Amino acid sequence: MFTLPYRTLIHYKRWATNGLNSVIAENLERIAADERILVLRLLDHIQAVDEIFSHNLEGRPHGYRAPRSAELPSFAALADKARATADWYCDYADALPPDEVDEALAFSFSNGEPARLTRGEMLLHVAMHAAGHRGQAALLLQKNGIEPWPDRITDFLRAEASGPGRQARPVEVRAEAEAAA
Repeated sequence: MFTLPYRTLIHYKRWATNGLNSVIAENLERIAADERILVLRLLDHIQAVDEIFSHNLEGRPHGYRAPRSAELPSFAALADKARATADWYCDYADALPPDEVDEALAFSFSNGEPARLTRGEMLLHVAMHAAGHRGQAALLLQKNGIEPWPDRITDFLRAEASGPGRQARPVEVRAEAEAAA
């Protein structure tokens, strides 16, 4: 099926996001305070872009004036929103008919600049954009002596082949970890 690469990338993105968030939830208090803010800013930026493009895919205005939240949300809020948005993208990619993948949609970036991308290009952008920023967050984790989630696509494909026991579970943030933020 022509949509398979997009579906695979979006499912990989959800797996990697859930994995990163589970590592952060377990280790938030171990991250230096200034770097904890950087991790939260990265997660917020990923989430904002994900929300902007989900609105673009639905043909709805996104309401963002920048690719970030006006106020930095808590880790718990970011993890909850990331889980819901990742599920939305997986459902969207799974249901996307092959004849709509190359449909171009007009939209505006958060700075108001007009743009036009296909549905497939938007899915590709969301997947690749998040991958880069997850790498930045992983470096901050490593700098603080924390092993990041192994989020290579080959790790995902191996986990998929091994069955549901290998999947990253959506993070449930504990109050203690949230208080450390």
